Amino acid sequence: MPVLQKRANRPKRISLVTLLTGLVSLSVILTGTILLISFYQSKKQALINTTLTLNHTSAIKMSHTLDALIKSMRSSLQYSASIFSNRNEMNADEVYSKLELIRRTNNYFNSLTVVDETGLVRSVSPGSIGTVGSYVKTKTGKMALALKKPYISKPYVTSSTKRLIVLMSEPIFDKDGIYRGVIGGTIYLHEDNILNTIFGSNPTDELGSSFYIVGSDGHLLFHRDTNRIGEDISANPAVRQLIQGKSGYEQIVNLRGQTVLAAYVKVPANDWGVVVVSPISVVQEQLNRDIQSVLLYMLPPFLLLMLVVIGLARQVAKPFVSLANLVSKAGREEVELLEGSQHWNREAELLSRAIRFALSNIKKQTEQLAHDARTDPLTGLTNRRTLEETMQKWMAEQIPFSMIMMDLDRFKAINDTYGHQAGDEVLRHFAKIISSSLRPDDISCRFGGEEFVVLVSHAGLEEAYQVAERIRCALETSINPIGQPLTVSQGIAHYPTHAVSPEDLLHAADEAMYKAKRAGRNQTMIAEAE
Repeated sequence: MPVLQKRANRPKRISLVTLLTGLVSLSVILTGTILLISFYQSKKQALINTTLTLNHTSAIKMSHTLDALIKSMRSSLQYSASIFSNRNEMNADEVYSKLELIRRTNNYFNSLTVVDETGLVRSVSPGSIGTVGSYVKTKTGKMALALKKPYISKPYVTSSTKRLIVLMSEPIFDKDGIYRGVIGGTIYLHEDNILNTIFGSNPTDELGSSFYIVGSDGHLLFHRDTNRIGEDISANPAVRQLIQGKSGYEQIVNLRGQTVLAAYVKVPANDWGVVVVSPISVVQEQLNRDIQSVLLYMLPPFLLLMLVVIGLARQVAKPFVSLANLVSKAGREEVELLEGSQHWNREAELLSRAIRFALSNIKKQTEQLAHDARTDPLTGLTNRRTLEETMQKWMAEQIPFSMIMMDLDRFKAINDTYGHQAGDEVLRHFAKIISSSLRPDDISCRFGGEEFVVLVSHAGLEEAYQVAERIRCALETSINPIGQPLTVSQGIAHYPTHAVSPEDLLHAADEAMYKAKRAGRNQTMIAEAE
């Protein structure tokens, strides 16, 4: 009974392998968690700052565009006012004819109206509005008439057509400087207008950004959702800043309770404002994708590390097991202690260092080998292997693309005259020109010697020809290492127009390039369709 009680009170023992593996796992998990949290916070702030900056840049560009548009519209009205300064010398048909001609020529306004100093509507284009002979009734119209100076109204509903419009007016003075009324141009906010024409085709970008234009009182003048045009959103934080005459960008909560990244810029010409917004949810989705990618990248190294740790733990524990066996045999049989066996911990440390060094060295060598296998060492461009893999991939996915085969003209003469070192500098110089002339998705490759190949994705022959000519002209006019004009002959082939296999496409582009050579060099030729 005492023996059983003694065994029951024994503490639970943990093996050295389990202890080391658990400690390393805990350390890796804690370190990874800290890194993920740091990455998440820094990445989130970086995405928010980048999105705000991009939105602010877009808002500035749109503001400049809108400012230039308003000035052009104002200039058009000023010119029109000068035409009607001698209105009394024209009959009604002449006034209408000129008014109709102005409206159709500049396409700035949905309608144009000439009102005399008494408020009587003298002429309207288009005539279907039917207000000729009536007097101005709206407060906005009366204000434009009374001001006797340029005027842009807030959005209002007309009494005759019940349209939501914005009025821009210009006073009319005769040659003696006597006030003779105004000419007014209107923008129909709920119908096709100049704002739709200029801004309606701007697409929403990959971050889900959108934009809208507000008047000086906070009413929507342009929005993709036409049902919202005319809506008062002056309570929106970004719009409040615009009303106060401020421009900037910040994270806000809009009137629908959505958190967005907003950039807002004032339009100098008329105190309108442009607001560009991106939903914060898009940033969050991008963050989640990034975290998932990081976790996926971390999982294989973590598993590999666990295998190494378990192996090392077993090696570290092995001397203890051997010593225990030796002690258990002591007294029962003769045992022989191996020389140096008491130094097992030093050997374990050496083994651990060796493995760490080996893993680090293997990783570096693998990365270097992968880089060397896909890169031309002289120019830094991709090599022929990468070119072939890309072509096979694009053809398998049936992605149309164009190939530009390039060959530097009289390159052998450069080597013979200036030496191979100068020739290498010329190749590097040409490679930089090629790289700077392409989009990020395009592929540039040193094919061999002085031959280079460019793959232009989703590009037809005309677009590829423009790319090739841009490269050719850039080379010809650039300052180069030998100080003499450099030229290149180029051939273009298109998949699937000219070929449906990499070999045939290379052959077609090569034939077009040699055709350029035979035609006198320094030109671009397109392969002939079979």
